[in-house]
Amino acid sequence: MNQSRLYRFFEIIPGSLAWITIILIFLLSWLAPAATAIFIILFDIYWLLKTIYLSFHLRATFSKMRESLKINWLEKIKQLPITNYQLPDNIYHLIILPMYKEPYEIVKESFESLTKTNYPKDKFIVILATEEKGGEPGQETARKIQQEFGAKFFKFLITTHPANILGEFPGKGSNQTWAAKEIKRLIIDPLKIPYENILTSVFDIDTQVLPNYFSRLTYVFLTCENPQRSSFQPIPFFTNNIFQTPALGRVIAFSCTFWQMMQQSRPERLTTFSSHSMPFKALVEIGFWNTDIVSEDSRIFWQCYLHYNADWRVVPLFYPVSMDANVSPHFWQTMLNLYKQQRRWGWGCENIPYMLEGFRKNKNIPFRKKIYWAFNTIEGFHSWATNALIIFALGWLPLILGGADFNFTLLSYNLPQITRFIMALAMFGIITSAILSVILLPPKPDWFKKRHYFFYFLQWALMPITLIIFGAFPGLEAQTRLTLGGKFRLGFWVTPKHR
Repeated sequence: MNQSRLYRFFEIIPGSLAWITIILIFLLSWLAPAATAIFIILFDIYWLLKTIYLSFHLRATFSKMRESLKINWLEKIKQLPITNYQLPDNIYHLIILPMYKEPYEIVKESFESLTKTNYPKDKFIVILATEEKGGEPGQETARKIQQEFGAKFFKFLITTHPANILGEFPGKGSNQTWAAKEIKRLIIDPLKIPYENILTSVFDIDTQVLPNYFSRLTYVFLTCENPQRSSFQPIPFFTNNIFQTPALGRVIAFSCTFWQMMQQSRPERLTTFSSHSMPFKALVEIGFWNTDIVSEDSRIFWQCYLHYNADWRVVPLFYPVSMDANVSPHFWQTMLNLYKQQRRWGWGCENIPYMLEGFRKNKNIPFRKKIYWAFNTIEGFHSWATNALIIFALGWLPLILGGADFNFTLLSYNLPQITRFIMALAMFGIITSAILSVILLPPKPDWFKKRHYFFYFLQWALMPITLIIFGAFPGLEAQTRLTLGGKFRLGFWVTPKHR
C-alpha cells in the first residue's frame, strides 16, 4: 500500500466507524435486542457520568475566567522581573484579520475593540487581509477602515490575496498565509524585528476583544513554560449579536462556547480553534498555514505538533473574545446557515488522516503520545456523529425491532423507564448550561425585560434537537463526505455576517 492509498485509508476511518456503529445498533436491536438494550442503558449511564464530569470542568473554567476578568494584566506585566529572555516592552502583536465581503459595520466594530485595548498600540502590527474574489465591495471596506484606523497602530497593512493561485484552496488558510508572508517581507524583515518577540493573533473578522485581552495574552506568553512552543487559546463567546438570534441559534452558540470552556480545564486535550495566537517564529519555521484545506484553525496545531516532534501545546487563556452568532434576516436561512457552519466545523475530521500520516512518518514522537492523540481525536469525532443519535433516537430500537419475545420481557418493560430516569438526571448538566448562558449574556438592549430571562433559560429544552439536527447530522455528513472523497469533499463556506 503506497503513501497515497494509506492516506486515503486514514480518510475512510472516521466515517466508517460512525456508520458501522449506527448499522450495528439497528442490526443488533433486531438480532440481539436484550444485549443491545443493556448496552444502551450502560451507554446512557456513561453519558450521564461524562456530562457531570464535564460540568465540573465548565464551572472550574467559569471561576477562573471571572477571576481573570477582574485583574489589570497590564499592571501585572509591569511587575514581572526582568529576565534575559525578553522585556515585556519588546513584545509586538501581529494581528491578522481575514475578510471576504463582510459589511463595513462589522469590520469597524472589530477595529474599534482593538483601539480600546490598554496594551500600547505602538506594538500593534495589524493586517486586514482581503480577497481578490471579494471584489470592489471588500476593497472599499478596507479603504474606509484604513482611513479611519490605520494611523492608530504601529503598522497597518491591507493585503489582497490573489484568486486562482495554482495548488491553493480558496479559504482562510491561503489568505492568512499570503498576508503573513507579505507582512514579513514588507515590514518585519526590513525593520529587523526579532521573530521571537512577535505574537501572531489570527482573528475572524467579527472578533471583538476586551480592553485587557492583549495584556492577558502577553502576560501568559511571558510566564508560561516554553512560550515559543505554545499556542494560546481564548474562550470564544458568540454574543456580539446574540439578542438578534433565534432560540435554536442561541443554544448552539452557547453550546460551542461551553465545550471550549470545558476544554480549557483539560489543556492536555486542547487544540486551537477559531481565533487564537501563536509565536511568529514558529509560524515561519513551519512554513505558515496549509493553503489547501478548510480547517486551518485546528490544522495549525497539528502542523506544529508534528514539526516539533510533539513539543507543542495549547495554553488556555481563561479569557474571552466575542464573535457573532450565526444569524440571517430570515429564520429558515438562519437554520440552514447553522447547519452549514456546524458541518464546516465537523469537516475538522480532515485532520485525522493528516495526524495519522504524520504519526506514521515521524519516528521521534513517543508512541504513547501517538496513541493518546489518535484515540482521543477519533473518539471525539465519533462521539460527535453518533452519541446524540444513540441517546435520543436509536435507544428505542430494541422495542421496535426486538420482536414479540423481547417485548414481553422485564428488560423491555424497564428500558424506557430506565432511560427516562437517566435522562432526567442528565438535566443537571443542561441546567448548569442554562444558568451560565444567562449569566454570560452581554449588556441587554432596552427591549429586554425580566420575563425574557425565563425564556432564555427555557430555550435549553431545545438541547436534544440541537444535539441531533445541528450536531450529529452535520458531523456525520462531514465524516461521510471525507470517507467518500472526490467530489463529495467540502469547500470553504464563509459564514454570512448579519446585524
